[in-house]
Order: sequence, then structure tokens, then C-alpha cells
Amino acid sequence: MKPISKFEFRNSKLKTVFDRRAFLKSSGLALVAGGFLPNVFVRMAQAGTTAGRRALVVVFQRGAVDGLNVVVPHGEKAYYDARPTIAIPAPGRGEGSALDLDGYFGFHPSLAPLFPLYKDRSLAAVHASGSPDPTRSHFDAQDFMECGTPGLKATKDGFLSRALVAQSSKDPSPLRAVAVTPGMPRALAGEAQAITMASIREFGLRGGEGSASAGGFESLYSGAGAGEFSATAKDSFEAVRILKASKAEALTPANGAQYPRGPYGDALKEVARLVRADVGLEVAFVESNGWDHHTGEGGSRGQIANRLRDFATGLAAFAKDLGSRMADVTVVTVSEFGRTVRENGNRGTDHGHGNVAFLLGGGVKGGKVYGAWPGLASEKLYEGRDLAVTTDFRDIFAEVLAKRLGVAKLRTVFPGYALDENRRLNIIAA
Repeated sequence: MKPISKFEFRNSKLKTVFDRRAFLKSSGLALVAGGFLPNVFVRMAQAGTTAGRRALVVVFQRGAVDGLNVVVPHGEKAYYDARPTIAIPAPGRGEGSALDLDGYFGFHPSLAPLFPLYKDRSLAAVHASGSPDPTRSHFDAQDFMECGTPGLKATKDGFLSRALVAQSSKDPSPLRAVAVTPGMPRALAGEAQAITMASIREFGLRGGEGSASAGGFESLYSGAGAGEFSATAKDSFEAVRILKASKAEALTPANGAQYPRGPYGDALKEVARLVRADVGLEVAFVESNGWDHHTGEGGSRGQIANRLRDFATGLAAFAKDLGSRMADVTVVTVSEFGRTVRENGNRGTDHGHGNVAFLLGGGVKGGKVYGAWPGLASEKLYEGRDLAVTTDFRDIFAEVLAKRLGVAKLRTVFPGYALDENRRLNIIAA
């Protein structure tokens, strides 16, 4: 789809052009009788403005974000008892109050850029979610989650790679799996042969500007001695060619989208370019760092507030940039584990257990906080200190992979886990 500042909705009888002002009005920022307008991305898909290739974008919040200060259980007294200095005030309690979602949960005020998407039913949260493994090690927890096998250190590949292998994709592109990260994340390691890049421009330089240089490298890696690197190198050179032909590097954010500065915002911008350039992207992986707040976490202001503002601004810009293309893109955000219910002596929180995940975009039945809420009463806490996990992260991804990417063999994606459709959240439309 050619990037333009207006969305053209066509069918055989009608051609209507919506300018940006009309789009904002129709995207859930305006009320209609009986409630908010339906999911804007679904409406756009029905209008026939999308390319049809679906993609999953995973945002990993490394460092263990404090989910209780992200989606705040303001209806529970125990939350405020446990956090005398860092709790987020209940809605209507002045500046810095939580943004009410349903009378019990609320967004941290720094998530204001995402609030319209929640009200528009384009965004959903899953509370008390995460990995069932009890580890409080960042490295082990991240590996377990990315490999999709909590508690097993011997898993060599990632669950997203296995999902792509299990998917019967027609004419898969060498750019079907891309991590915009410094190195290959465990989630994409494996037979799917994902590509990592810092940016489209830097990745494109691998092929060289001159055909002699590019051809020389290709000859080097295509020889008999290249072995297992030959296929990977071939895909990489083909990916460079596709990117160059697509002119993805030249695409600027559409619809007035403004990404936050830094690696996270830059990565989302690159993923949006790949989607808009139609290079065959099916799975993308992005990281957001800096969530390990043992000291001076803050509440409505401070470290977590600043990180959440960056996080929310990035996701909102991504959705705005893609516009109607978000009907084909589903974003899932996760973190390795949550943090303790009670604040520590340094006005921070320590490594915990249950957390919150977000889903945004195509297929998401948003405007709701999903999951069985266990409560924060002392007898309900995991090991007497943490929010319990009532929704396994594998159930979230299983539903997204099955309903959005058409992955049927989920038992190979999550080996050893008894997937049960009755345990699904029904968070994704069929």
C-alpha cells in the first residue's frame, strides 16, 4: 500500500476519502450513542484497505516491569496498603491519578497515549499473566519465556521460530522473521532463520552499493566450503535485494506519527517500514529495556512513569503510522516476570511473579482487562509476596498464533505443555 496521508475506502459503488481529522474522530476518540465506536482497525479491514498479510509483533519489556503500577488495581485496598509511597492514586484523586478502565483497574497516567486505543476496543490487557516457573533470575526467566519451555534449560530454539516452521506459509519471504535488536533473541533462534538488524539502512549496506562487492561476498558464501552458512547467506543477500527494491528505507512515518527517540522507538519505526513496504514480514521482535526498578521506582512520576511514557508513545505512534495496516498486525507485549506487591525500603520493588501483558491491533477484542484476578490479600499471594500467575503466557500466544497466523500444530510450538482450548481467553476474534 502506497503511504499516503489520507485513507481511501473503496468498493464497487462508493469511494469516500477520510482526511486525518475524520480518522481521529472515527477511531474511538469520539463517543456515539451506546458507547465507543467499534475497533477502528476492524472497520478499516472491512473497508478493504489492507494488504492482507498478517504479522505478529512481539515487544519484550526486559528487566521485569512492575505490572501492578502499569494496570493499577485501584479497587483493591491491599494495593495501597502495600505501597505507601509508590502507589498510583485512584481515578479522580487529582493530578497523577490512574485512568479508569472498568471501575476496578486503571492505567498508569503515563499510558495516556494508549487510553483511546483501549476505549476504541483496539487494545486489551491480560493481568496476572506470565510464566509459571518460580525463578527470579532475569536471564533464566527470559530464556524460559522466549524458548516457550519454562523450567527447561536444554531447549535450543525459540517458540516463535518453531511457530514459523509449523506454519504452512505460501512463498515465505527471507524477511518473514525480523528482530530489530542488537543480537538474535532466543525467541527467534532456530530453523526459521530469522534476520536481525539495527536498521533497514545498515542491513542494506551488507549487500554493498556495487555489484562487484555484493557478488564477491555471495560467491564466498555459496561455495562448497560454506556448509550450513550457505542457505543463511543466500537468504540474507536476497533480503537485501528485496529491501532495496521495496525502498523501505525511504518511508517516513505516516499520518503524523512521532516515535520516541531511542532504540525502542527506532525499532518500532523500522518494523512499521517493513510492514508498509510489503516485504513479507510475518513475525517481528522488538525490545524495551530499563524496567528493573529496585530503587526509586516512583509512582505517577519518576523512573517507571518515564519508561511507561516512552513505551506508550511508541506503541501509539506505531498504530498511527500503520493506520489501516494495523488490521493485519497484532502486537503482544510481555516481560519475564512481575515485581513484589509490597514496596521495599528503597521505594522500589523486587523480583516477583505475575505481571500484565498487552495486545493491540488486528483481531484483538479490546476494551477489557482479561484474566482471572487472584487478588492481593496475603493468603492469595504467590509465596506470600507476589501476584499469582493465573494465565500462562503460552495460552496467550497460542491463541494469537492459531487465530492470526494460522499455526495449527501448537504442540510443537510449546512442547510438553497441555494446551487446552477451554483455557483460552477468547481475546482474539476468529
